[in-house]
Amino acid sequence: MDYNQTIHLPQTDFPMRAGLPKREPEMLQAMYDKDLYHKMVGRNDGKPLFVLHDGPPYANGSIHIGTALNKILKDIIVKEKNMTGYCSPYVPGWDTHGLPIESAILKDKKVKRDELTTSEFREKCKEYALSFVDKQREQFKRLGVLGEWDDPYLTLKPAFEAKQVEIFGKMAEKGFIYKGMKPVYWCPHDQTALAEAEIEYQDDPCTTLFVKFPVRDDQGKLGRYADLSKTYFVIWTTTPWTIPGNMAICLNAEYDYVLLQAPNGEVYILAKDLAESVCKAAHIDFEASKVLAVLKGSAFERMTAKHPMFDRDSVILNGDHVTLDAGTGCVHTAPGFGADDFNICRQYDAAGLTHIGTPVPVNAKGVMTDERYNGQFYAKANDMVVEDLEAEGFLLAKEEITHSYPHCWRCKHPIIYRATEQWFCSVDAIKDAAVAACDDIQWKPDWGKDRMTGMITERNDWCISRQRVWGVPIPIFYCDSCGADIVTPETIRHVAALFREHGSNVWFDREADELVPAGFRCPKCGHTHFTKESDIMDVWFDSGSTHAAVLDERPYLHFPADVYLEGGDQYRGWFQSSMLTSIAAKGVAPYKQIITHGWTVDGEGKAMHKSLGNAVGPEEVIKDYGADMLRLWVASADYTQDMRISKDIMKQLSQAYLKIRNTARYMLGNLCDFNPDTDQTPLDRMEALDRFALASFNDLVKTVREAYVRYEFHAVYRAVYNFCVVDMSNFYLDIIKDRLYCGDAHGRRSAQTALYTILDGMTRLIAPILAFTSDEIWSAMPHTADVNTESVLLNDMPGFDAALALSEEETFRWGLLISVRDAVNKALENARAAGVFKKAQDTEVTLSVAEQKDADFLSGVDLATLCIVSRVTVTTGAVEGEKMADCLIPCTIAVKLSEAPKCVRCWNHNEHVGEDHDHPELCPRCAGVVRAEA
Repeated sequence: MDYNQTIHLPQTDFPMRAGLPKREPEMLQAMYDKDLYHKMVGRNDGKPLFVLHDGPPYANGSIHIGTALNKILKDIIVKEKNMTGYCSPYVPGWDTHGLPIESAILKDKKVKRDELTTSEFREKCKEYALSFVDKQREQFKRLGVLGEWDDPYLTLKPAFEAKQVEIFGKMAEKGFIYKGMKPVYWCPHDQTALAEAEIEYQDDPCTTLFVKFPVRDDQGKLGRYADLSKTYFVIWTTTPWTIPGNMAICLNAEYDYVLLQAPNGEVYILAKDLAESVCKAAHIDFEASKVLAVLKGSAFERMTAKHPMFDRDSVILNGDHVTLDAGTGCVHTAPGFGADDFNICRQYDAAGLTHIGTPVPVNAKGVMTDERYNGQFYAKANDMVVEDLEAEGFLLAKEEITHSYPHCWRCKHPIIYRATEQWFCSVDAIKDAAVAACDDIQWKPDWGKDRMTGMITERNDWCISRQRVWGVPIPIFYCDSCGADIVTPETIRHVAALFREHGSNVWFDREADELVPAGFRCPKCGHTHFTKESDIMDVWFDSGSTHAAVLDERPYLHFPADVYLEGGDQYRGWFQSSMLTSIAAKGVAPYKQIITHGWTVDGEGKAMHKSLGNAVGPEEVIKDYGADMLRLWVASADYTQDMRISKDIMKQLSQAYLKIRNTARYMLGNLCDFNPDTDQTPLDRMEALDRFALASFNDLVKTVREAYVRYEFHAVYRAVYNFCVVDMSNFYLDIIKDRLYCGDAHGRRSAQTALYTILDGMTRLIAPILAFTSDEIWSAMPHTADVNTESVLLNDMPGFDAALALSEEETFRWGLLISVRDAVNKALENARAAGVFKKAQDTEVTLSVAEQKDADFLSGVDLATLCIVSRVTVTTGAVEGEKMADCLIPCTIAVKLSEAPKCVRCWNHNEHVGEDHDHPELCPRCAGVVRAEA
């Protein structure tokens, strides 16, 4: 008789076949063909709403590993919420305006800018942006991300632009918008102002100068100490090209300054604490120099020095911004080129103490306009200034250094500080409210609060105007008669309505008189003819308005959002611009929680760059491993830290994935003949080991659900992985294999009931992370009639079930048994290594304990099945063997080959093989099973 025919083996035509990465696209298409996203959200209609608001990626180029990380994290959250009692829609969006798109169109040789109207050029920009929206949309979908891809929000949509204008109008109505002449970050390459969020710092080489400014008017205070014809204020600068803009020198009123006479007879006015370091830079013998006087900085106020290059004075001012961190303590002050410079000069001018003004001797292209360097690009003038100062004897010293210098984040060119007339949002007016709002926001990680409050507190007013055309126009009019700038609730409503109907191109297509409401008159003088502002809004104002243009406009969302989730750079970007516009327009923060993820870096923790050859693209990972492996990578580590990725890391992770997959595969294979509606064994009739497995799974459910709530997906991954490897593969599945293949009907159904319950629940637990693997398992496994078989996402996650929990006594009992099993396994491994046996089922184990109560406890347990050996004998007498003192039941274990005959069906050795007349080759257990199934 072929006894193998009676063994319950898994089906051979297995549904979880290899090659999932290649099958993912067709699975993804099926998800969209059946409109899975809307079904997932729709089934939760009426449940509490949870809104994760998507920060808009820029519609320019393909996605990279960082954007993939971001979108997958969001998808995990949305899916988990939809499976745990919430209705959680996900509306993706794109940032579609801005300089990079405009620049890309200008570089297109097919586009003749001079032959296009502004609206026609903007249409080219729109086409370009939408092409990348389409490209990125498909790339995001390939990651397994579900969302409203058919109706995303785009900052170029007329309805969005209209809402943005309304937000601007509310801020203007409250007095938060103003026009002013201030130094701003300026990109000469792109000829536009920039905001702080559009600046990135790079190390640049530069020439630092120590420049002598001759004393001209000492107000009768210094002549008693030194020869004024040889006395100089010494300034320090890292930007020589700004010297032509110098109008003043700032000293700190509280610091001590020295009149230091050098060996050559010249006298230098320097901060006392910096004098030695200046001498070192100038190769002056400090020890041989003489301090003629020590005076407070306040003593020098309103003295004058002669500008070393022009026939004008530089006035001496006092300012608290002067520090002793570097330089000379005498700060070169050019009000057209620096915020501190501008502020201190304006302060003195406003008090009537000076008449400095704000000269700006450089134009929008970065070309100098002063009488000496007129027509020279500022970088070239930089070298010329150094040469002239040196030739004319005013250069005390120069040093070549590398310093961190601001660059435009778009074109990557160095920027300059340049005073221009711009539109600003008064951050000063709202920063206290914004900082206070941070107290009611949850932050993950906790340091997010300090970073946000620190950046808001230290921020200057927000420059919101840009001298470009691809963006939302600033909706302000100017009266032709009195010159007043006009923005009223009436004009805002009218312009917003025009934008909503026609899009913002209407601003460029029509004259100002056609854009104001019918019969509108200047509120100041009553005239009726106007011009319009030509600048557009900063793109951060666009994205910062999404809380209004998206959350307020879609009735199935709510304001404020429950979560904003982005990278750490958004504390000076979208997190902050959203906060500022929301506080200014609505008085409240736009989000309840901020979650921040780190950067993506290579396997060694270095930043990834294509030029270095260490960049890993999401398309590479998907090609080699599939999107689920990329999703598992996202979940495998603490995303609040920098996330490392490399081929080696993905290879290692693939092994972990296979352990999870193969565990599910094994369970699924043993459910081939199981109907959960008819074959489940009641809990109170299940085998003790199966109840223990369910209790272990119940603990996993609790751990995983709590980790999801904390947004700690690495804890989800780790718990599931450990459960599959430790609790399932190495323990439970290993032990029940004999019962599944060779046991009786009751024992098999009991095990299958546990396998079904665990596989069903585990598939739901991993569904938010492993989008395709969970779908593959769900479509292959049996289900009860009350389950939605279409997709695992259309079902709830399991919750902790108190009925499955073990009592303290049971938990303690299983702890002892597992400890004994581990001790036996250790003894078996040692015996195997010593050549005693090859297969554990061929062995017999004698286990000796010291106390009779332990012997009695162990004698009541089927230890042979638990340890997967043919026989275990428990004694209290001394035996020769291996001492296991670390076992919870200290014991000695001896291992030997069994001399009993071997059952040809289950391969266990049993002394009763041969006693059954009908089945002489079988052990009594197998003979009984075969007889029952005959």
